[in-house]
Amino acid sequence: MDTLISFLQQRLAHPLPGKAAQIKMAPQPVNGGQVREMDPSGNTAPSSVLILLIKYRKEWELVLTLRSDDIDHGGQISFPGGRAEEDEDAPQTALREAREEIGIDEKSVTVIGQLSELYIDNSNNIVSPVVGYMDYMPSFRTNPAEVKEVFTIKLDALLRKKNLTVENWNLKEFTYRVPYWDVHRVPLWGATAMMLSEFLDLYREYKTSS
Repeated sequence: MDTLISFLQQRLAHPLPGKAAQIKMAPQPVNGGQVREMDPSGNTAPSSVLILLIKYRKEWELVLTLRSDDIDHGGQISFPGGRAEEDEDAPQTALREAREEIGIDEKSVTVIGQLSELYIDNSNNIVSPVVGYMDYMPSFRTNPAEVKEVFTIKLDALLRKKNLTVENWNLKEFTYRVPYWDVHRVPLWGATAMMLSEFLDLYREYKTSS
């Protein structure tokens, strides 16, 4: 088994960095906006995303999508995923959504664990990031109703400081200090970046230990 996959299988079974890692990539108010709410209040809807790793030309890459403009969070970079259907667990939801959005066969993905849940206050969702891998590059088939583009990025590129940027943005009439990865024509920020931040903490642990 690949050393990264073996490491992640073991590491995901132990306490995770959680909110401390997620909050590093959360927009922070500069002039009176709201601090991101990290704890749910009341009933929430379960959702899942798939953090899909692909071994391609001896390097591990991460699958990301650019959402279609006319859906929630349209025009933003995200992981494949969405709300759970009745009686689905987190991996089932993530795999089904990946099939519906980018044409990935559920049987081709090996699930190795889950990251910490992330609360999305705007939609009152609890998102479970499911980590899985494939050892080949598939032929993606995007659903244009949900996905404008699917692409991959090398994990090591996300560790390079030159690809991490912080800017002041106007969001909801307030100014926020927004960290994002500049690895695409669209910034990788928000909830996706927060989940990715925790995963990269684990990837750094692997790089240090190997």
